Amino acid sequence: MTIHLAGDSTVAPSDDGSTSGRADLPVLGWGHVLAEFVADEVHNCAVSGATTRSFREEGHWDKVVSALRPGDTVVIQFGHNDQKEPDELAADGGYRRRLAEFVADVLDADARPVRALGAELDVPVIDLTVLTRWLYAWMGAEASGSLFVHGEAAAIGAQIPEDLARDDTHFGTAGARAVARFVAESLRALDGVGDDLQPLGAWFVRH
Repeated sequence: MTIHLAGDSTVAPSDDGSTSGRADLPVLGWGHVLAEFVADEVHNCAVSGATTRSFREEGHWDKVVSALRPGDTVVIQFGHNDQKEPDELAADGGYRRRLAEFVADVLDADARPVRALGAELDVPVIDLTVLTRWLYAWMGAEASGSLFVHGEAAAIGAQIPEDLARDDTHFGTAGARAVARFVAESLRALDGVGDDLQPLGAWFVRH
């Protein structure tokens, strides 16, 4: 089975340090490291800057659908960029309609979609907004900074571009791994497996 990922920069593969100017300080989405925590193959089609509209219009969604096999899982995460186009991609308008179309395509391929609209369309949801809001508050402002590139840069005394130094949206390696662990644990739960395995949340224990 394969886990297919559709989304924006918060899911996408590493930029290999092109944004920060340092190979050791990449910006990457949780999808880049998900394979570390799941047994299935991961097919990451997420694209930085993507919206639900551009992802389909630029052909990225076709790459997901063409690779689907019965029993595969598709994790769909958009919204960060869609909110910048409220006239076309409003939460209760184009954004919602396009997500529903994605879900229908996945179901037609006899695969499993994972995204919002879950209750209405009867598909499972992994709510990363709830996770990250809780995680950042629980860790505190200073400690949660380590999840982003600016925190990793500060830890090694590195200089990074000013816009990245204020960026609390795009993950560094630590943040991507934290969210990927939660996604992997959630996928285990959806499959009803993993109770006998080490909890993936054990990466960070606060005393």
